[in-house]
Amino acid sequence: MEGIFQFQKRLKHYTPFEIVEIPNIKNAKNFSKSELLKKEVELILKQLQNADYLLLLDDKGKIFTSLGFAKKLQNWMLSGKKRLVFMVGGAYGVSDEIFKRANEQLSLSKMTFSHQMVRLFFVEQLYRAYTSLRNEPYHHE
Repeated sequence: MEGIFQFQKRLKHYTPFEIVEIPNIKNAKNFSKSELLKKEVELILKQLQNADYLLLLDDKGKIFTSLGFAKKLQNWMLSGKKRLVFMVGGAYGVSDEIFKRANEQLSLSKMTFSHQMVRLFFVEQLYRAYTSLRNEPYHHE
């Protein structure tokens, strides 16, 4: 999506930023939901480092205002976390293993959105947070 690309480009002015997509499981239709989740866990864990602070985007997570999220982001950065990893689950959500690995859960809404929309909403909010922390004129009260 063009919007995601634009915000990803803008975020690079503030922080090292990348989006990593886990590839679709080949022959997914031949697997049960639990088998797919298990295969996804393996692919996800390969991307994570032990010191990563994993933040799971989930509708059951904590909801923030935009400014509240900016303050929380600032707290994570000041706490010395080496790498913040924000994760969106797959079509069937995430396994219990990923929930246990996650350090925190955040919610963008109680509603369900497609992966593409979640990515767009989230990168926009992340950009908004960085501009807010620098008192730049993107966020209006």
